[in-house]
Amino acid sequence: MTEHTGEGGTGADSIEVVDAPGRGRFELRDGDRVIGVASYAIVPAGTVGDRERIVLFHTEVRPEYEGRGLAARLATHALDAAIGAGRDVVALCPYVKAYVQRHPEPYAAHVVPATQADVDAAERSA
Repeated sequence: MTEHTGEGGTGADSIEVVDAPGRGRFELRDGDRVIGVASYAIVPAGTVGDRERIVLFHTEVRPEYEGRGLAARLATHALDAAIGAGRDVVALCPYVKAYVQRHPEPYAAHVVPATQADVDAAERSA
């Protein structure tokens, strides 16, 4: 899924969110430039539960793009993608935790407490 916004950038509707699984992150892109990330680690099913888990551990948007709601767009995309893939969500990132608290529907029901396996996976991926 790719999302667009009409704000600024290298052209109309140039800001998009894409999953970059090889890098373990969702990327917020303005044309070819990565302007933000939501980093994650995947914990396989059976490691700590019956479902695969996505551990969201870091969200960042370049300072010159702050104040446009782009971090929220990034968090929404990451959470929607996790739920769509049938994954439980572990919110280690303070921004994602706060976002879920502000928007409990539909996200809070999919967020599970962190385990040591989740923390270890995030540390390996960082």
